[in-house]
This record gives sequence, structure tokens and C-alpha cells, in this order.
Amino acid sequence: MSDKQRHLIRELVSSHGCTYAQEAGIRLKNTPQPLYRTLVLAHLLSARIRASTAVAAARALSDAGMRDPRGMAEATWQQRVDALGRGGYRRYDERTATQLGEAAELLTERWGGDLRRMREEADGDVSRLRGLLQEVTGIGPAGADIFLREVQSVWPEAAPYIDAKALDGARRLGLPDEPDRLVEQARPAEPAELAAALVRAALDKKLVDEVLARAG
Repeated sequence: MSDKQRHLIRELVSSHGCTYAQEAGIRLKNTPQPLYRTLVLAHLLSARIRASTAVAAARALSDAGMRDPRGMAEATWQQRVDALGRGGYRRYDERTATQLGEAAELLTERWGGDLRRMREEADGDVSRLRGLLQEVTGIGPAGADIFLREVQSVWPEAAPYIDAKALDGARRLGLPDEPDRLVEQARPAEPAELAAALVRAALDKKLVDEVLARAG
């Protein structure tokens, strides 16, 4: 990797390495509530909607008390719709409100509302964990990837999790699409910060142009 590419990676992470969980006000720890809130965020981000809208909707759900599966399940469907609407998440609000309720019930019944139990069931097998995540209502391959990208700092068996969307960002920046090399050059930044920055590059051509210009 050239010196220019190394500088580019550092510029990218320093400018855009805030994770989506951080943006949503989630202090990510290996405890049930922040893990659940991150899963809800991943669900919202996986729809064809602006990331900023998904983040705002995740904050609105949390502010309305839907921070864990019990709170989500006990909320009425209309309360979920209203919270999503306050976050600007209107295009998919009715379907998503239904999915969030069903997902909360499934998580409670199968894993006691604690995603750490899902992690234990996967027993260190990240492919198995990705599959289990997709058994949750509303979580597809994209949602599972988003969740694992975000939680890799607290679930280190998933790291480095630089998925296809993040690698799209690397290619747009003219960087090698090799996760290990990218992570190595981004240090001391965490892989989750690198992944978030690369995803933003994949989604925003203007961001790519700005970073390339600043990196010279």
C-alpha cells in the first residue's frame, strides 16, 4: 500500500469514523440494552432510506422508552409508528412497527431478550451468528452485516468485520479491497470505525471527492 493510500485511510477515519451506534447515542457495551438498541438501529439502517433518518428514528424509539425487547413489545403498534414518524422514518413506518414488535417477542421467547445468549449459541462461529441474526423478524443479510460491523468492538470474534458494503467504499476511494490490509493501515482506529467510514464512502460520492481532495 502506498503512502498516499495510508494517508487517505487516516484522513477518512479521522473525518468519518464515527460509528452509527455512536451517532445514535448508543454507548456500546456487551450488555443487553445497548446490544438490543444496536440491533434495532441495524434494522432501520438496512431499509432503503437515508442513514441520518434511520439514526434519528432509532433515537426517537429510545427516547420513547423502547430500549429493550420488553419496552418494544409492551409499546402499542401506534406508539411505535409515532416514534418512527418523529424520527422522520415514514416510508416504512407501519411495516417496521409491526416487525419491531414481532422481533421483540421472538428475542424474548428464544433468547430471554439478551443477545449475548444468541452469541453463546453461535459459540464463536461468526457465520452461524450471522444466520441467527437473520432469524429475527426484519433482519436480513444487510441488517446482520450492519449489526456485526457495529458490535465487533465488543464481540471481538467478529473482528475485523469489513463487509461487502464497506469494501465498495474502499474501491471508490481507490483502496485495496483486502480487509486485513485496510485494518492494519487504519490503526490505532478500531475496525468498527474504519468500517463505518468506508460505508459512508460507499453511500456518498461527495464525501469521497472531499476526502480525496483533502488527502491530496
